[in-house]
Amino acid sequence: MSRARKQAQKKKDLAREAYEAGLALVRANPALGSVDFVTCRNEDCVLSPRDGLVCVDSDGVLHVHPTRRAEPAEWAWAVAHGLIHLGFGHVPAAKGDRVQPDRYDIAARCVVVNRFLLGFPVGTAPELLPHAYPDGDEEQLAARWRRAGSIPVAFERCGTAGSEPDQWLEPYDKWAPAVPDWQLAFASALTRTMATAMDVAGGRRESMSDDAARLRPWEKALSWFVTSYPLLGGIAAGIKLVADLELVHAHGISVAAVNAEAGEIYINPLCQLDDEEWRFVLAHEMLHAALRHGDRCGTRDPYLFNVACDYVINSWLTEMDVGTAPQGLLYDVELKGLSAEEVYDRIATDLRRMRRLSTLRGKGACDVLGSPLGSPRDYVDLDEFYRRGLGQGLNLHEQQERGYLPGGLVEEIRALNHPPLPWDAQLARWFDEFVPRPEPVRSYARPSRRQSSTPDIPRAGRYFPPEEIARCTFGVVLDTSGSMDRTLLGKALGAIASYAGARDVPAARVVFCDAAAHDAGYLPVTEIAGRVRVRGRGGTVLQPGVDLLHRADDFPPGAPVLVITDGWCDVLRVRREHAYLIPQGARLPFTARGPVFRVQ
Repeated sequence: MSRARKQAQKKKDLAREAYEAGLALVRANPALGSVDFVTCRNEDCVLSPRDGLVCVDSDGVLHVHPTRRAEPAEWAWAVAHGLIHLGFGHVPAAKGDRVQPDRYDIAARCVVVNRFLLGFPVGTAPELLPHAYPDGDEEQLAARWRRAGSIPVAFERCGTAGSEPDQWLEPYDKWAPAVPDWQLAFASALTRTMATAMDVAGGRRESMSDDAARLRPWEKALSWFVTSYPLLGGIAAGIKLVADLELVHAHGISVAAVNAEAGEIYINPLCQLDDEEWRFVLAHEMLHAALRHGDRCGTRDPYLFNVACDYVINSWLTEMDVGTAPQGLLYDVELKGLSAEEVYDRIATDLRRMRRLSTLRGKGACDVLGSPLGSPRDYVDLDEFYRRGLGQGLNLHEQQERGYLPGGLVEEIRALNHPPLPWDAQLARWFDEFVPRPEPVRSYARPSRRQSSTPDIPRAGRYFPPEEIARCTFGVVLDTSGSMDRTLLGKALGAIASYAGARDVPAARVVFCDAAAHDAGYLPVTEIAGRVRVRGRGGTVLQPGVDLLHRADDFPPGAPVLVITDGWCDVLRVRREHAYLIPQGARLPFTARGPVFRVQ
């Protein structure tokens, strides 16, 4: 063999090696590697680009230049460019006569593909291509350039076939085999890639290369919610599954339990359920957490309220056909459409029978845990997380027309999007209603001096009358026992001083109470906090302080009373308008007749 022939053979082999290395990079991509495609590298191929790398046709064939030399990363970028043309539907295999796209359509489609590859990098783009592209889809860009009569020079040849079109529509042949739906295949591949990325971020996989078959059944069920069920997809993306056999045995979890604070669902790995049953179980626990059933229990029996919530959730999931309910779960057709509070009122009349019912955690145990299992960790704003997750999921469910949802579930999700007012806003409304500020008087006898620019137009002035008027005031019964938290006192007294000062209240009647009542008289609202001294004399008796205000001749009969306590007090009877200010989570030892503001 001559030396020249050996050199030619060597160059040809180097070109093939670089091309195959680039093809291997594409195959390694999680999204593009799962799309079946065919490449043609024949020297006599008429669609092979003469001064480019790749041209794609509507049959899904990528025609590659047989001898051109390029880096493997550039080959990977060119092949990915052609595959995305298929995935975006730029070269569809439609029936009937085919009209080849003009240069405006070709350039616009290449711009859209290159713009996509900037955020989905595969290989390396050629150096001559621009690094920024205009906004708009293919049709908008083509129409814009068609009206202008020209294509910007930077985008005229940004494809992979050089000066030739890199997209070709094959003539329709009714005898040819059916061409796969490239758009559906590409969309499915992207969905799987995103689901895998979410699994890696959530710790359910070790890497993007893990095979889906290695996922355990409950992990597959959680991934299904992320990719295929938008109502709970946002919640599922932030939930962590804990399948620790020692942990579930120590806490008696037969199937599953959830802790909303930690965002964790505890799974018994020995429980034998199929994929549909695991979907039902995970949806059940996610709704427990997202609807904050643990916080809504209040003074009710925790286990019975958990049972009531189970009846409601299982009814919803059965109606929505989410998975299959495992055998033995709580479900009653007669309770359909009722809220958890209504179901609780019904089942609380037969305590002995209800104690024998079983939740997903087990008989007589709550599957809504009050505290996370395991070591402490940093948490996020849970109310915002669950409220945003369910709210966005409901919007996606309705936009994609995924079917009807139970009215009770939609009502509770809507209620989550309108959380209750914080305590300081509620306190401000109470002041607006019962401690009104003095109103100025309008009179044309005192013209408005703010309208000096138009003195010919008379306008009434605003002023406070010089005669004496009754000023507003209110009473404060303040718990100063040793159990009172100084943080609570600071927040409460600061809010009182702010709102009272905004309403021009000169002074408030203050009574300090611990084991006895101490009348401090009328104090300027800005000085109440400076006069407070927490005492440590044991229990708190507030009723004498309330009675002192009732009997005081200098305290107006219509003035309201604000009681600030930590809840460790006696039973109060207040015979005038009043309100209570207590810490978050505390409870009064009696039924309050006035509003209760809970300081966070």
